[in-house]
Amino acid sequence: MTGFNTKVTPEIEKLTEICKEYSSLDVSLYGKYDVKRGLRDINGKGVLAGLTQVSNVKATQMVDGKEVPCEGSLSYRGYDIKTLTDGFIKEDRFGFEEVTYLLLFGQLPNQDQLTEFSRLLGNQRSLPRNFVRDVIMKAPSKDIMNALSRSVLTLYCYDNNPDDISLPNVLRQCLNLISIFPLLSVYGYQAYNHYIRGKSLYIHNPKKELSTAENILRMLRPDKKYTALEAKILDIALVLHMEHGGGNNSTFTTHVVSSSGTDTYSAIAAALGSLKGPKHGGANIKVVSMFQDMKREVKDVEDEDAVRDYLKRLLHKEAFDRRGLIYGMGHAIYSVSDPRAEVFKGFVEKLAKEKGRMKDYRLYSMIERMAPEVIAEERRIYKGVSANVDFYSGFVYSMLDLPLELFTPMFAVARIVGWSAHRMEELINTDKIIRPAYKNVLEPADYVPLDQR
Repeated sequence: MTGFNTKVTPEIEKLTEICKEYSSLDVSLYGKYDVKRGLRDINGKGVLAGLTQVSNVKATQMVDGKEVPCEGSLSYRGYDIKTLTDGFIKEDRFGFEEVTYLLLFGQLPNQDQLTEFSRLLGNQRSLPRNFVRDVIMKAPSKDIMNALSRSVLTLYCYDNNPDDISLPNVLRQCLNLISIFPLLSVYGYQAYNHYIRGKSLYIHNPKKELSTAENILRMLRPDKKYTALEAKILDIALVLHMEHGGGNNSTFTTHVVSSSGTDTYSAIAAALGSLKGPKHGGANIKVVSMFQDMKREVKDVEDEDAVRDYLKRLLHKEAFDRRGLIYGMGHAIYSVSDPRAEVFKGFVEKLAKEKGRMKDYRLYSMIERMAPEVIAEERRIYKGVSANVDFYSGFVYSMLDLPLELFTPMFAVARIVGWSAHRMEELINTDKIIRPAYKNVLEPADYVPLDQR
């Protein structure tokens, strides 16, 4: 009796070569037929595929009839992200719950609405009976995003009305998922840390009266303790990652899958699969790993010439993962600046001071200033390059003592809000399935009988 195959055998290698031979496309055909690879043109501008009121990303403006790069901006339901964060920061409040309300319902809550909504999220921040034991602990995964996806799909089985896509039912499901994503993520990590890494197991219950950010730190740490600054900065990180227009890969996935009429759990699991990819949600892990490699390879990281040489070696595929990339620099949309990185930067410095990591902060600041210069010297680029939100978020998470395994799940804890808003928008506004076209470029083949092949 054969078991589940977990190895690539010579037979599989041979079949792979056949697959490559008959599936490889002539890339010049994309230009011939004016196909936008990745649904983007040569300047990175996306193909217009839908309409949304959830958020807006702006990186260019019209000047004398020409579209030119400008300071990047991000707005949630028409409110600039800098204004939103300034609002709750100045009033010394947590922002996650307030901005969640805004993204879902299109307006900022008043005090009574915010209090009631925060209570609603807090009351729903619990898992089905024995779910942690029977689902999360039974088959721990070294990749927490996969564990998160499995948990989401399994929750379908615990829902008495999982396939009803009426708006009240979908909103109920989305609010449940927003509330419990922190639990699924942290508990998934704790299971991995115990069963795979052999460390002590901690399962702390959340507290209804605490914010989402506070509960994450409380559940993660053995002593359940955290500082006010740590919780506030994690809260800001969650707000900045909540939403980013309808065209990013995971949000577009949410629209595509929702348009088929499937259930909420399947749609969100699909979005999680997209976010897991290192080209999307895993970028901040690459940033942290790149800096770790830099510290090993560069004797004095305060020597600008030595750091500049390392950056050039990165671009020449001679350092780190030899992909030719400086991680955390550049973005598919932004060129002059990423507004999320700008909001982050001031708080990163405060946290670095509290944590005694100002030397690291100075290195990050140096790279932020120097990398665009090096890239411009070494490469022909069609638009400007600046630090993106991933450049600083990985550093922030490391200072918060979040393990690398939780970096992308923290992205998911935030982005489930945006996915939920877009799922609701898709169901409210259209009943058409999203179905783009692919052009076949293979000539017809004549069938040959088996004994003549």
